[in-house]
Amino acid sequence: MPGMREDPERENRHYRNLDADKIVATATTLCRRVRERFPQRGLNRVCADVQKAAEETRQRASWIARPHWAIRFAIALVVGVLLLVMARLLLIIHLDVRQIQTLGLADFLQTLEAAINDIILIGAALFFFLTVENRLKRRRALQALHELRSLAHVIDMHQLTKDPQRALRRGKSTASSPREDMTLFELSRYLDYCSEMLSLIGKIAAVYLQEFDDPVALGAVDEIESLTTDLSRKIWQKIMIVHALLESEQAAALPSEDAAEHPPAGKAPQEASEQPAAPF
Repeated sequence: MPGMREDPERENRHYRNLDADKIVATATTLCRRVRERFPQRGLNRVCADVQKAAEETRQRASWIARPHWAIRFAIALVVGVLLLVMARLLLIIHLDVRQIQTLGLADFLQTLEAAINDIILIGAALFFFLTVENRLKRRRALQALHELRSLAHVIDMHQLTKDPQRALRRGKSTASSPREDMTLFELSRYLDYCSEMLSLIGKIAAVYLQEFDDPVALGAVDEIESLTTDLSRKIWQKIMIVHALLESEQAAALPSEDAAEHPPAGKAPQEASEQPAAPF
């Protein structure tokens, strides 16, 4: 009815699932931030690959989630043919009770073993065809997850040589030393962008499992999330060092007038000490 509020559970349902469109929008915004801050850095191209992976995930996850009726129809057709063949064989080799009783023990055991083997083979064939669709989806998901895992390692390679101590330019550099053309603030932003990209990769990987309940794919996504979390933890250790260096620089840059305006307790100002002593 008009004027009535919608069901809160239905209203907040979209907060319980990852939205691939929102992930793409977040990746696009991050790429714009990286491009504006570091237009000539390779991290800019890496972020573009993360954005492309997010866009591809939207299409791949949709393909994995929906049912593929053409594949199911072909499987049903093949399974039906197998069942008809099995029924035909049972009619051909049908034996009545009197024929079974005339068989010797060795012949009976041999016939029973052959029948069991045929049943196992037919069951394996049925299982193979009934799981074709799920295995196709799993292979496509694992291929995409492998790309995300490689992309996480590429991001880690870009932050590998970003040492906060080098930004202070202390000590002599060698011919093979990484270039040191970033300030502490720029280095902090660079590392923070790497951490955000790793977080996005973990969320992109999780999108594949929202509508696809597969234990193998779930294990691969868990590995990617553990990898990105560990790499991000390593980056944040560097960020904490950068913040500590920035605070020490700010403390050292305070004007010396502050010390003069606030002398230590127990000491008189210099003007008072220079006044002549009163005559007796």
